[in-house]
Amino acid sequence: MRVSTIRLTPARRSRLADVLYGQLLEQIASSRMEEGRRLPSEAEIGTMFGASRPVVRQALMRLQADGLVYARKGAGTFVRVRPPERLTDFVEPGDVASYLRSLEARAALEGETARLAATRRTKDQLSAITRATRALEDALRDGHLGQEADLAFHMAVAEATGNELFPRLLGELGDLMRGSMRMALGLTRSGSELRRARVLAEHRQIADAIATQDGEAAALYMRYHLVQTRSRTTDARSEA
Repeated sequence: MRVSTIRLTPARRSRLADVLYGQLLEQIASSRMEEGRRLPSEAEIGTMFGASRPVVRQALMRLQADGLVYARKGAGTFVRVRPPERLTDFVEPGDVASYLRSLEARAALEGETARLAATRRTKDQLSAITRATRALEDALRDGHLGQEADLAFHMAVAEATGNELFPRLLGELGDLMRGSMRMALGLTRSGSELRRARVLAEHRQIADAIATQDGEAAALYMRYHLVQTRSRTTDARSEA
């Protein structure tokens, strides 16, 4: 692959690996690098971006961890899947890596919040979860982003644990949660009807499991929802 086929811009701010990650992601999403295409070498990327080899390696390792590229020993790094082309319409490319990391952390944390919510929730707390679920359904049906309804849903589940530390921990992730929701829901709003139906079905499954006080099912559905959210964000083939 000729170096000139992609365009990278040297960064002048912190989080160099995330910024480089975002620029490479943009190149892959925009069809400049098709699936199976070899990326430039670490040295070539470092020269174009004006970054050290450790920064380049870190960005490539994050792309690999997110399933976007794969490495072949002695051959280089290749594109595995392309993310949705519209991904960077909703968030800054340099923020995508941190949003995806937040989804990983949330899958671990919120699986437990859903399990505890199912076993401890009160009638009023269940009503709050139900209202948030319906608000998200209404928002997506009417063509809105639904970010605040989605955030209210996840916070209501955390409140239903009866342990104030869970909503506090999610609150610490507030900016990352809003960013990842803007990214995921932006793709959902502009995607297919089937995609929207899947997103809503995942929320209803969580709410229903909490309503029936099935803790294991609630935990499973919550983790599944967040893993699927991450997958829909990184793989254009999931847009259907």
